[in-house]
Amino acid sequence: MAVRILVVEDDYDIAEMLIGYFSRQRYDILHAEDGLRGIEMARLHFPNLILLDVMLPQMDGYEVCRRLRQVSSTRYIPIIFLTQRDERAAKIRGLELGADDYITKPFDLDELRLRVTASLRRAARASLHEARTGLPTGPLVAEEIARRADTDHTALRLTITGFDAYSDVYGFIAADEAFGFAAHCIQSVVRSEGTPDDFVGVDGNTFIVLTHAPDPAELEAHIKAHFDLGVKAFYTFADVDRRGLVVRSSPAGETLAPLMRLSSQQQRAD
Repeated sequence: MAVRILVVEDDYDIAEMLIGYFSRQRYDILHAEDGLRGIEMARLHFPNLILLDVMLPQMDGYEVCRRLRQVSSTRYIPIIFLTQRDERAAKIRGLELGADDYITKPFDLDELRLRVTASLRRAARASLHEARTGLPTGPLVAEEIARRADTDHTALRLTITGFDAYSDVYGFIAADEAFGFAAHCIQSVVRSEGTPDDFVGVDGNTFIVLTHAPDPAELEAHIKAHFDLGVKAFYTFADVDRRGLVVRSSPAGETLAPLMRLSSQQQRAD
């Protein structure tokens, strides 16, 4: 899965330069020209990192950062500020709002690339973001669970049944892509049918959804339906036709492992 970077920058020349440079570095690049669109795209696409200009029309980067840090789905995305300001007070303000780094224009692209890499590595070393999906994991999941301990919400634990068999037959690269697809399905449905404060994270190979949706069972059903519809694209036509994988269960025989699906456990917290 390509690392996804969201560039929030209203200067066309700078945006084009960043898009071209990081695309050549094999990053998946998204671009927003203003703060409101940047917030929308962050919630829609859940980038692994955000490059955020401070001087934006209508809403400055500080306010964008503040809003992103208020919402569970974007709270933990690393943010690097891009700005022409080099005053110490401006840097401190950005870091106090939750930015991970700060670089002053005009910047050297190679230095910026190293800062991006360092931010992503820090998150990975701290086990803050799951490598295949970029979703919060480890202590961030535990923090969200604890934060909601006294709230009325439902916790969903979703796992991919048949994932190990698929990985054995198709290989770990294809399995990682399928896992990323599952994350996308969950995020898409939670974003469209959940609430702004819903949370999606990963614990091992299990997805954790903390939702305040009025009908969690319906939300869960739509997630599973979305996954069932799209997961067939990860199989050959022959496997889809037979509705499973032929796997060797013993030296003498073979069995049919069903296509991957999402199974779940639901727990209500009152």
